[in-house]
Amino acid sequence: MILFFSNILLFIIIPLFFLKFIINKNHFLISLLVLEVLSLSFYFVLSLNLFSLFFEGVFIFYFLIILVCEGVLGLCLLVVVNYRYGSDYLFLLNKLIC
Repeated sequence: MILFFSNILLFIIIPLFFLKFIINKNHFLISLLVLEVLSLSFYFVLSLNLFSLFFEGVFIFYFLIILVCEGVLGLCLLVVVNYRYGSDYLFLLNKLIC
């Protein structure tokens, strides 16, 4: 049952969020949220597969620490972009750079 749920996550949910990340071109915050959901889905699939094979959970905790660092870095970039340009629209950022 656990492997079935893991396969559903791996083959249905993760590609849908990846497609949402590719199609989304409006807000920086939505892109960060989609990336965070993708990362947590990978974490969930990895933890289900490794715990079902009776591996130690040290690698999973390292992966979780990297996910937290990625989230903090994304929020810092969002604050800098909002402070610098006044908005998180990705189209606005492309026009200001040119």
